[in-house]
Amino acid sequence: MTATEPLQAKDFKTDQEVRWCPGCGDYGILSSVQKAFAALGKRPDQTAIISGIGCSSRFPYYMDTYGFHTIHGRALSVATGVKVANPELDVWVITGDGDALSIGGNHFIHTLRRNVGIKVLLFNNRIYGLTKGQYSPTSERGKKTKSTPMGSVDNPFRPISLALGARATFVARSIDVFGAHLEAMIRAASAHEGTAFVEIYQNCNIFNDGAFKSFTDKPVRDERVLQLEQDKPLVFGKDRNQAIRLDGDLRPEIVTLGEGGVTEADVLSWDEAAENLALPLALSEMPEDTFPVPIGIFHRRGRATFESGVQEQLQAARQGRGDESLDALLQRGETWVVGD
Repeated sequence: MTATEPLQAKDFKTDQEVRWCPGCGDYGILSSVQKAFAALGKRPDQTAIISGIGCSSRFPYYMDTYGFHTIHGRALSVATGVKVANPELDVWVITGDGDALSIGGNHFIHTLRRNVGIKVLLFNNRIYGLTKGQYSPTSERGKKTKSTPMGSVDNPFRPISLALGARATFVARSIDVFGAHLEAMIRAASAHEGTAFVEIYQNCNIFNDGAFKSFTDKPVRDERVLQLEQDKPLVFGKDRNQAIRLDGDLRPEIVTLGEGGVTEADVLSWDEAAENLALPLALSEMPEDTFPVPIGIFHRRGRATFESGVQEQLQAARQGRGDESLDALLQRGETWVVGD
């Protein structure tokens, strides 16, 4: 491969055997990432993949870039250090719902709050897969697992709502089996300056098979999935005649276009750059059993990055010190000699 040759997905593949369970949704995500990276012309020697612990965290072994397989819940902290130390690196974090939202929960919200210039792909299968099927922070209430044989009494996190609440500057969602859409979300995340968070619904066919089939199976997906598209009305359905609007209490409701005089002018038009987060939060909280599942970009706005602020402070500190040597710096101020 030369600098003038276009990249292909195979240029990001390694010689490592991909070791996920047959049928795992991770295969589809890996393929989408490799295709998206090739389309973007990313240079492998300027890209770093950081992961924590979990099935998803095998990812760095399968990407022919720099990589760091870190420890449970700490991928975002390590990635922050990498980005601050070398802002020119293109830094991506691969994590799961347990890794990011349980032991790594604090790192997750503060990374988003700080707006570190890294891209976070969270594989959400609503289960702990690597440790063989315990409930996770995104498992639904009542979920029966090896660790909750009588059903979970926890209320789950909604990652999109959590990210919006942490004031993330880019928040999106896609699904492992929606390859073209997932690639588009990866490309959009790559273009964002700051923390880009993409939740990816990922099927664990061993320990939580079919968690998303009520809206991902081909016979139902047109009726059950709402694609968020900039400046377009929130319309869905096989016949494109269902839509979302707000009722008198400002809560989302489903309406049928053409019934009762309802037209596209009466329904919501999507604005991913809206400063008010009320609407994206409302959509992120819609119950999956009675509303369509939104995918796409929930929110995207610009803000200064964490690493740019750190670099400015470092530059200012260097200018204030001049050409002073390290020895002079150590000897400045009150010093003393400890005798023998």
